[in-house]
Amino acid sequence: MWKQDQSSKPAGTPLEPAIAAGAARGASAGQELVGIGESLVIKGDLSASEDLTVRGQVEGSITLTNHTLTVDAQAKLTANIAARAVVVVGNVRGKVTAGEKLEIRASGSVIGDVVSPRLVIVDGGSLRGKVEMPRS
Repeated sequence: MWKQDQSSKPAGTPLEPAIAAGAARGASAGQELVGIGESLVIKGDLSASEDLTVRGQVEGSITLTNHTLTVDAQAKLTANIAARAVVVVGNVRGKVTAGEKLEIRASGSVIGDVVSPRLVIVDGGSLRGKVEMPRS
């Protein structure tokens, strides 16, 4: 797993965009934020034991068993997703399994089957596929 080396940065260096965006979302000081940038394309299986924000492209599968996946507005995922919570602002094509909640924001779209006990689709968001909502 890649970790940013903080020791080589001089004091006063601006925060990386992913970290700054996470701080704006209310991340605590001790919480690590991991992001996949807009220019990155990942093909294969991706798993992590922390929250993840994707801004680039992923083809394959993403597994974040006890964590949250955020699909940013620029992201294009062709992947089967399994996570505790999934927030879609960009585009997802594939099966989405969320243990707690799937939220599709105004600019988000999901094409594929969904399994989640809670589903939120904000006005403007789109979903095309079968929805299964198991009881908790």
